[in-house]
Amino acid sequence: MKIAGIGNALVDVLVRLEDDSVLKELGLQRGGMFLIDDAKHAKISVLLDTLHPAMTTGGSAGNTILALANLHANPGFIGKIGHDKTGQFFAENCKQCGINAILLYGNEASGIANTFISKDGERTFATHLGAAASMKAEDVKQEWFEGYNLLHLEGYLVQNHELIERIAQVAKDAGQLISIDLASFNIVRENLDFMHHLVREYVDIIFANQEESEAFTGLADSDCALQAMAKMASIAVVKLGGQGSCVMSKGEKTIVPSNKVSVVDTTAAGDFFAGGFLYAYSQGAPLESCLKCGTLLAGQAIQVVGTRLSEETWEEIRKQTAMILARP
Repeated sequence: MKIAGIGNALVDVLVRLEDDSVLKELGLQRGGMFLIDDAKHAKISVLLDTLHPAMTTGGSAGNTILALANLHANPGFIGKIGHDKTGQFFAENCKQCGINAILLYGNEASGIANTFISKDGERTFATHLGAAASMKAEDVKQEWFEGYNLLHLEGYLVQNHELIERIAQVAKDAGQLISIDLASFNIVRENLDFMHHLVREYVDIIFANQEESEAFTGLADSDCALQAMAKMASIAVVKLGGQGSCVMSKGEKTIVPSNKVSVVDTTAAGDFFAGGFLYAYSQGAPLESCLKCGTLLAGQAIQVVGTRLSEETWEEIRKQTAMILARP
């Protein structure tokens, strides 16, 4: 089974905060993802220059596909960038990592996710989508999805209802399974009715963290939320952070505990979890093994800033993944 992803092609600019006063100053709710305009992006860029930022490729689906590429799954990615150094950085990273990228080009600057990492590893995004947001429904082509069996969507695309529904329609017409990561609690809240429609009509696998599952179902209890989600999609997954993760399919629930590691930065943890889960799923593994592979990758992601793991770390991840998949 081959996997492609489609989403906002972004570069993450990451800074670690001594405290959350910067978030209050910028009017950003801790832990959320907020779209910003040109003026606010310019203001934040000046601020970030004083905080010694790091830079990695990002975007929710992009991170999931990056994880799959490092597991040697030969995945694809579709997104839109600008004719600038940031876009060039994104494109070159795809090539280096073995991602078969279909990149459209827009006249706007490439998208940037300004990422603020709190002391406890929680991350808050102030995202300037730029060219990433200029992809339109009429751009979508069926040939993008040829040769793939599963398409992974990022929930952030739901802000453009026409685009994401067109993507889902074309992918389904091509015979693909569809997975989606709900992306952010505030995005879910702002697009709730449409999100329910999208999942019911098109989605086979749904990923959410605890806040997103509550926003999606209106149920604070994670077990009840999981059951509600499993009535809308064939496979529902809820990530519970330090408490582990759970999956439900055909009325059966499976729980896997988290790995106890030091949290440096939670950026991309959920995206890497989806990458590990989908990799195991593509190999025909049982859902418990899928959770374990997702947990393994998420546990590694939270120990570094951003998404840049060493090749030695990836080699160890591949060995541990193979061991999980080899178990009955």
